[in-house]
Order: sequence, then structure tokens, then C-alpha cells
Amino acid sequence: MKRVLFVCGRNRARSPTAENVFANYPGIETASAGTSGDAETPLTAELVEWADIIFVMENGHRAKLSARFRGSLRNARIVCLDIPDKFAFMDAGLARLLKSKVAPYLR
Repeated sequence: MKRVLFVCGRNRARSPTAENVFANYPGIETASAGTSGDAETPLTAELVEWADIIFVMENGHRAKLSARFRGSLRNARIVCLDIPDKFAFMDAGLARLLKSKVAPYLR
């Protein structure tokens, strides 16, 4: 089972949408978290260590992840999706974009 972590800033729209979109995808477990102090689910070392692959929405998230959790990133692959913060939770356009960008990594 591949463990997939989705990361955005506040964990309110992009990463929880991704977690929901891929929750029933065969062969994976999903989680989501945010890099900000006020995130719904704050990013932790435990989550980073749990993940086999981490999808960040922007390069800034990758930088924060690398700076704060360098020691926990030994085994995880990090992929930046370049998805801007302009979508609402479960927006249909966001779901389509996520499917097109993430699915190739999950095959």
C-alpha cells in the first residue's frame, strides 16, 4: 500500500480536496496537512515519515517542508503540482486538475 500525503498552506481547500479525490484510489492511503500554523491539520514529522510520496501544491510548500522536516524526508519523494490557491474545497475544476497531475505518479 502506497502512502500519499498532500500538502498545502492551511489544509482547507487544495490538500483536503486531493485527499478526498484519491481516498478510494486502489492501492493507496491518503492524508493531508498544511504548512501554516493555523492549518486545519498541521504538518508533523510523523506525517512526513509516514508518507511514501508527498505532493505539495506550490514550491513554497516544498521549501517549508524541506526546511522544517529535512531529517524526516529520507524516504519520501516530493512532487510539486504547481496548483495555485484559487480553488474552493471540492471545486470540480480542482478535482480535474488534481486527477490529471497526480494520477500518473500513482500507477
